[in-house]
Amino acid sequence: MPFDIVATAAAPKAIGPYSQAVSVPAGRLIFCSGQIPIDPQSGELTGAGDIRQETHRVMKNLDAVLRAAGSSLHGVVKTTIYLVDLGNFSAVNEVYAGYFPGRPPARATVEVAALPRGAQVEIDAIALVD
Repeated sequence: MPFDIVATAAAPKAIGPYSQAVSVPAGRLIFCSGQIPIDPQSGELTGAGDIRQETHRVMKNLDAVLRAAGSSLHGVVKTTIYLVDLGNFSAVNEVYAGYFPGRPPARATVEVAALPRGAQVEIDAIALVD
């Protein structure tokens, strides 16, 4: 999947596992809706408030949606992370980084008042078709 990481000293360095920007050639893009930590088998929220477990489930759900669309986490060029508590930023970063070990996508992280079903984290993505 060809895309270039954009990095410049003229803007602040990334403070986590994300890139300042990602440049992609024209092609087919996938816009994934936000995923929360719902187990696809049971339909129940997983993790019981454990932010690491919730983040793993979110990433697995996101990967499943991307694969169904002809891509994968390797094709992700941009994500947005929504957190109910920015105090969980470091823990989410640790888990998230494991899913993007080489060239992390561009990313924004925002704190929100609440998420559906009492989730603590939601992540959406834009990806290229593999």
